Amino acid sequence: MKNSHRILDAFQPEKSFFIGIDSDGCVFDTMEIKQKQCFCPNTIECWNLQAIAEYVAEVIEFVNLYSIFRGTNRFPSLVMVMDFLRERSDVVDGSSLIPDMTPLSAWIEQETQLGNLTLERYAKTVNDPIVTTTLQWSLAVNATIEKIVKAVPSFPFVRESLKKMIEKADTIVVSQTPLEALEREWEEHHMSQFVRLIAGQEYGSKAEHLTYAAKGKYPDDNILMIGDALGDLNAAKQNGCLFYPINPGRETASWERFYQEGLEKFFQGTYAGAYEETVITEFHSYLPATPPWKR
Repeated sequence: MKNSHRILDAFQPEKSFFIGIDSDGCVFDTMEIKQKQCFCPNTIECWNLQAIAEYVAEVIEFVNLYSIFRGTNRFPSLVMVMDFLRERSDVVDGSSLIPDMTPLSAWIEQETQLGNLTLERYAKTVNDPIVTTTLQWSLAVNATIEKIVKAVPSFPFVRESLKKMIEKADTIVVSQTPLEALEREWEEHHMSQFVRLIAGQEYGSKAEHLTYAAKGKYPDDNILMIGDALGDLNAAKQNGCLFYPINPGRETASWERFYQEGLEKFFQGTYAGAYEETVITEFHSYLPATPPWKR
Protein backbone atom coordinates (compact mmCIF):
# COMPACT_ATOMS: atom_id res chain seq x y z
CA MET A 1 0.00 0.00 0.00
CA LYS A 2 1.35 3.43 -0.94
CA ASN A 3 2.06 5.85 1.89
CA SER A 4 -0.67 8.26 0.77
CA HIS A 5 -3.15 5.38 0.79
CA ARG A 6 -2.02 4.47 4.31
CA ILE A 7 -2.91 7.99 5.47
CA LEU A 8 -6.41 7.62 4.05
CA ASP A 9 -6.73 4.05 5.32
CA ALA A 10 -5.82 5.23 8.83
CA PHE A 11 -8.74 7.68 8.79
CA GLN A 12 -11.22 6.46 11.41
CA PRO A 13 -14.86 7.47 11.93
CA GLU A 14 -15.71 9.91 14.68
CA LYS A 15 -19.26 10.58 13.46
CA SER A 16 -21.97 8.40 11.89
CA PHE A 17 -21.76 10.02 8.46
CA PHE A 18 -18.98 10.79 5.96
CA ILE A 19 -18.92 13.61 3.39
CA GLY A 20 -16.23 14.07 0.75
CA ILE A 21 -16.10 17.51 -0.89
CA ASP A 22 -14.38 18.58 -4.09
CA SER A 23 -12.69 21.99 -3.95
CA ASP A 24 -12.06 23.83 -7.24
CA GLY A 25 -15.31 24.94 -8.84
CA CYS A 26 -17.27 23.25 -6.08
CA VAL A 27 -16.33 25.06 -2.86
CA PHE A 28 -14.27 27.88 -4.36
CA ASP A 29 -15.08 29.87 -7.49
CA THR A 30 -11.62 29.18 -8.90
CA MET A 31 -12.24 27.07 -12.01
CA GLU A 32 -12.67 29.95 -14.45
CA ILE A 33 -9.63 31.95 -13.35
CA LYS A 34 -7.39 28.88 -13.14
CA GLN A 35 -8.31 27.58 -16.58
CA LYS A 36 -8.45 30.91 -18.41
CA GLN A 37 -5.58 32.73 -16.71
CA CYS A 38 -3.26 29.89 -15.65
CA PHE A 39 -3.73 26.72 -17.70
CA CYS A 40 -4.50 28.35 -21.05
CA PRO A 41 -1.57 30.84 -21.27
CA ASN A 42 0.92 28.24 -20.08
CA THR A 43 -0.38 25.65 -22.55
CA ILE A 44 0.05 28.09 -25.41
CA GLU A 45 3.52 29.15 -24.28
CA CYS A 46 4.99 25.81 -23.23
CA TRP A 47 3.80 24.00 -26.34
CA ASN A 48 4.43 26.89 -28.77
CA LEU A 49 0.81 27.09 -29.90
CA GLN A 50 0.66 30.87 -30.36
CA ALA A 51 -0.43 30.54 -33.99
CA ILE A 52 -3.61 28.71 -32.96
CA ALA A 53 -4.09 30.39 -29.57
CA GLU A 54 -7.76 31.17 -30.20
CA TYR A 55 -8.57 27.52 -30.82
CA VAL A 56 -6.47 26.36 -27.88
CA ALA A 57 -8.45 28.62 -25.55
CA GLU A 58 -11.78 27.36 -26.88
CA VAL A 59 -10.79 23.72 -26.53
CA ILE A 60 -9.34 24.14 -23.03
CA GLU A 61 -12.50 25.87 -21.84
CA PHE A 62 -14.72 23.18 -23.32
CA VAL A 63 -12.71 20.28 -21.89
CA ASN A 64 -12.08 21.71 -18.44
CA LEU A 65 -15.10 23.93 -17.79
CA TYR A 66 -18.11 23.25 -19.98
CA SER A 67 -18.26 19.51 -20.71
CA ILE A 68 -18.49 16.01 -19.30
CA PHE A 69 -14.69 16.14 -18.95
CA ARG A 70 -14.79 18.95 -16.38
CA GLY A 71 -12.74 18.09 -13.32
CA THR A 72 -10.43 15.63 -15.09
CA ASN A 73 -6.86 15.48 -13.80
CA ARG A 74 -4.65 18.01 -15.62
CA PHE A 75 -2.54 15.40 -17.44
CA PRO A 76 -5.31 13.38 -19.13
CA SER A 77 -7.08 16.67 -19.88
CA LEU A 78 -3.92 17.97 -21.61
CA VAL A 79 -3.92 14.89 -23.84
CA MET A 80 -7.62 15.47 -24.59
CA VAL A 81 -6.97 19.09 -25.49
CA MET A 82 -4.31 18.08 -28.01
CA ASP A 83 -6.56 15.35 -29.43
CA PHE A 84 -9.47 17.76 -29.89
CA LEU A 85 -7.20 20.31 -31.55
CA ARG A 86 -5.89 17.68 -33.95
CA GLU A 87 -9.43 16.65 -34.90
CA ARG A 88 -10.63 20.19 -35.66
CA SER A 89 -11.02 20.85 -39.36
CA ASP A 90 -10.54 24.59 -38.79
CA VAL A 91 -7.08 23.97 -37.30
CA VAL A 92 -5.72 22.12 -40.33
CA ASP A 93 -3.17 24.83 -41.08
CA GLY A 94 -1.83 24.58 -37.55
CA SER A 95 -2.07 20.82 -37.13
CA SER A 96 1.70 20.39 -37.50
CA LEU A 97 2.13 22.43 -34.30
CA ILE A 98 0.17 19.98 -32.17
CA PRO A 99 2.48 17.56 -30.33
CA ASP A 100 2.06 13.79 -30.24
CA MET A 101 1.28 13.08 -26.59
CA THR A 102 1.81 9.31 -26.79
CA PRO A 103 4.71 9.28 -24.28
CA LEU A 104 2.55 11.10 -21.74
CA SER A 105 -0.39 8.77 -22.41
CA ALA A 106 1.84 5.79 -21.67
CA TRP A 107 2.64 7.23 -18.24
CA ILE A 108 -1.03 8.06 -17.54
CA GLU A 109 -2.03 4.46 -18.28
CA GLN A 110 0.46 2.98 -15.82
CA GLU A 111 0.44 5.58 -13.02
CA THR A 112 -2.33 5.77 -10.41
CA GLN A 113 -1.07 8.95 -8.73
CA LEU A 114 -0.96 11.56 -11.46
CA GLY A 115 1.06 14.42 -10.02
CA ASN A 116 4.29 16.34 -10.46
CA LEU A 117 6.33 14.12 -8.14
CA THR A 118 5.53 10.90 -9.99
CA LEU A 119 5.90 12.66 -13.35
CA GLU A 120 9.32 13.99 -12.35
CA ARG A 121 10.50 10.48 -11.50
CA TYR A 122 9.16 9.20 -14.81
CA ALA A 123 10.79 12.05 -16.75
CA LYS A 124 14.19 11.11 -15.34
CA THR A 125 13.63 7.49 -16.35
CA VAL A 126 12.49 7.98 -19.97
CA ASN A 127 14.28 11.24 -20.87
CA ASP A 128 11.55 12.08 -23.41
CA PRO A 129 10.99 15.70 -24.57
CA ILE A 130 7.18 15.40 -24.42
CA VAL A 131 7.31 14.20 -20.83
CA THR A 132 9.89 16.83 -19.87
CA THR A 133 7.83 19.63 -21.43
CA THR A 134 4.71 18.36 -19.67
CA LEU A 135 6.50 18.59 -16.32
CA GLN A 136 7.72 22.12 -17.14
CA TRP A 137 4.16 23.06 -18.16
CA SER A 138 2.65 21.65 -14.96
CA LEU A 139 5.18 23.44 -12.74
CA ALA A 140 4.56 26.68 -14.63
CA VAL A 141 0.80 26.28 -14.11
CA ASN A 142 1.33 25.83 -10.37
CA ALA A 143 3.56 28.90 -10.19
CA THR A 144 0.97 31.01 -12.02
CA ILE A 145 -1.83 29.77 -9.78
CA GLU A 146 0.18 30.61 -6.68
CA LYS A 147 0.87 34.07 -8.06
CA ILE A 148 -2.58 35.16 -9.23
CA VAL A 149 -5.27 32.97 -7.65
CA LYS A 150 -5.79 34.77 -4.37
CA ALA A 151 -8.75 36.02 -2.38
CA VAL A 152 -11.20 33.97 -4.46
CA PRO A 153 -14.09 33.34 -2.05
CA SER A 154 -16.13 30.24 -1.48
CA PHE A 155 -19.60 30.15 -2.99
CA PRO A 156 -22.50 31.40 -0.89
CA PHE A 157 -23.97 28.79 1.49
CA VAL A 158 -20.74 26.75 1.53
CA ARG A 159 -19.55 27.89 4.95
CA GLU A 160 -23.06 27.55 6.40
CA SER A 161 -23.32 24.04 4.96
CA LEU A 162 -19.92 23.01 6.34
CA LYS A 163 -20.95 24.15 9.81
CA LYS A 164 -24.05 21.95 9.62
CA MET A 165 -22.15 19.01 8.10
CA ILE A 166 -19.64 18.66 10.90
CA GLU A 167 -22.38 18.31 13.50
CA LYS A 168 -23.00 14.75 12.30
CA ALA A 169 -20.45 13.98 9.58
CA ASP A 170 -16.72 13.45 9.21
CA THR A 171 -15.72 15.66 6.29
CA ILE A 172 -12.67 15.60 4.03
CA VAL A 173 -11.58 17.35 0.85
CA VAL A 174 -11.51 15.00 -2.16
CA SER A 175 -9.68 16.70 -5.01
CA GLN A 176 -7.31 16.32 -7.95
CA THR A 177 -5.73 19.70 -7.24
CA PRO A 178 -2.15 19.60 -5.87
CA LEU A 179 -2.12 19.40 -2.07
CA GLU A 180 -0.05 22.57 -1.64
CA ALA A 181 -2.66 24.66 -3.46
CA LEU A 182 -5.55 23.07 -1.57
CA GLU A 183 -4.00 23.69 1.82
CA ARG A 184 -3.21 27.29 0.90
CA GLU A 185 -6.75 28.02 -0.29
CA TRP A 186 -8.54 26.34 2.63
CA GLU A 187 -6.23 28.05 5.14
CA GLU A 188 -6.53 31.43 3.43
CA HIS A 189 -10.30 31.37 3.87
CA HIS A 190 -10.18 29.91 7.40
CA MET A 191 -12.10 26.84 6.28
CA SER A 192 -9.66 24.04 7.05
CA GLN A 193 -11.24 23.86 10.51
CA PHE A 194 -14.30 22.27 8.90
CA VAL A 195 -12.50 19.25 7.40
CA ARG A 196 -10.55 16.46 9.09
CA LEU A 197 -8.32 15.79 6.08
CA ILE A 198 -7.37 17.42 2.79
CA ALA A 199 -6.64 14.88 0.02
CA GLY A 200 -5.15 16.15 -3.24
CA GLN A 201 -3.86 14.48 -6.39
CA GLU A 202 -0.88 13.11 -4.45
CA TYR A 203 -3.29 10.79 -2.60
CA GLY A 204 -4.49 9.08 -5.77
CA SER A 205 -7.77 9.33 -7.65
CA LYS A 206 -10.99 10.61 -6.12
CA ALA A 207 -12.38 7.08 -6.18
CA GLU A 208 -9.33 5.92 -4.21
CA HIS A 209 -9.82 8.73 -1.69
CA LEU A 210 -13.32 7.45 -0.96
CA THR A 211 -12.30 3.80 -1.04
CA TYR A 212 -9.52 4.14 1.51
CA ALA A 213 -11.02 6.86 3.73
CA ALA A 214 -14.67 5.76 3.90
CA LYS A 215 -15.65 2.52 2.18
CA GLY A 216 -16.47 -0.18 4.71
CA LYS A 217 -16.13 2.22 7.63
CA TYR A 218 -19.61 3.72 7.21
CA PRO A 219 -22.81 2.31 5.66
CA ASP A 220 -22.84 3.16 1.93
CA ASP A 221 -25.92 5.37 2.35
CA ASN A 222 -24.05 7.32 5.04
CA ILE A 223 -21.29 8.28 2.57
CA LEU A 224 -21.86 11.34 0.37
CA MET A 225 -19.63 12.92 -2.29
CA ILE A 226 -20.24 16.55 -3.25
CA GLY A 227 -18.81 17.70 -6.56
CA ASP A 228 -19.22 19.66 -9.76
CA ALA A 229 -17.90 17.17 -12.34
CA LEU A 230 -18.70 13.72 -13.67
CA GLY A 231 -15.46 12.45 -12.13
CA ASP A 232 -16.96 13.21 -8.73
CA LEU A 233 -20.15 11.34 -9.59
CA ASN A 234 -18.20 8.38 -10.95
CA ALA A 235 -15.99 8.26 -7.86
CA ALA A 236 -19.10 8.07 -5.68
CA LYS A 237 -20.82 5.40 -7.75
CA GLN A 238 -17.66 3.27 -8.03
CA ASN A 239 -17.82 3.08 -4.26
CA GLY A 240 -21.57 2.51 -4.08
CA CYS A 241 -22.20 5.75 -2.20
CA LEU A 242 -24.33 8.85 -2.69
CA PHE A 243 -23.66 11.98 -4.74
CA TYR A 244 -24.82 15.58 -4.53
CA PRO A 245 -24.03 17.78 -7.56
CA ILE A 246 -22.95 21.43 -7.60
CA ASN A 247 -24.20 22.44 -11.03
CA PRO A 248 -21.71 24.46 -13.13
CA GLY A 249 -23.03 27.99 -13.53
CA ARG A 250 -25.64 27.36 -10.83
CA GLU A 251 -23.31 26.90 -7.88
CA THR A 252 -25.06 29.25 -5.45
CA ALA A 253 -28.46 27.72 -6.11
CA SER A 254 -26.98 24.24 -5.72
CA TRP A 255 -25.40 25.03 -2.35
CA GLU A 256 -28.54 26.79 -1.13
CA ARG A 257 -30.62 23.72 -1.97
CA PHE A 258 -28.12 21.50 -0.21
CA TYR A 259 -28.15 23.73 2.88
CA GLN A 260 -31.94 24.04 2.93
CA GLU A 261 -32.93 20.43 2.16
CA GLY A 262 -30.26 18.09 0.74
CA LEU A 263 -28.11 17.75 3.83
CA GLU A 264 -31.07 17.08 6.09
CA LYS A 265 -32.37 14.40 3.71
CA PHE A 266 -28.94 12.77 3.84
CA PHE A 267 -28.92 12.76 7.64
CA GLN A 268 -32.51 11.50 7.81
CA GLY A 269 -31.85 8.62 5.40
CA THR A 270 -34.24 9.88 2.70
CA TYR A 271 -31.64 11.15 0.21
CA ALA A 272 -31.12 7.90 -1.75
CA GLY A 273 -33.64 7.08 -4.43
CA ALA A 274 -35.91 9.60 -6.13
CA TYR A 275 -34.28 12.72 -4.70
CA GLU A 276 -30.75 11.74 -5.69
CA GLU A 277 -31.92 10.60 -9.13
CA THR A 278 -33.61 13.97 -9.73
CA VAL A 279 -30.57 16.09 -8.85
CA ILE A 280 -28.22 13.86 -10.86
CA THR A 281 -30.46 14.02 -13.94
CA GLU A 282 -30.45 17.79 -13.67
CA PHE A 283 -26.65 17.76 -13.26
CA HIS A 284 -26.13 15.88 -16.54
CA SER A 285 -27.92 18.63 -18.46
CA TYR A 286 -25.13 21.08 -17.54
CA LEU A 287 -22.31 18.92 -18.95
CA PRO A 288 -22.50 18.31 -22.73
CA ALA A 289 -20.37 15.69 -24.48
CA THR A 290 -20.27 17.37 -27.89
CA PRO A 291 -18.04 20.45 -28.34
CA PRO A 292 -19.61 23.62 -29.79
CA TRP A 293 -17.52 23.42 -32.99
CA LYS A 294 -19.21 20.08 -33.80
CA ARG A 295 -22.80 21.09 -33.09
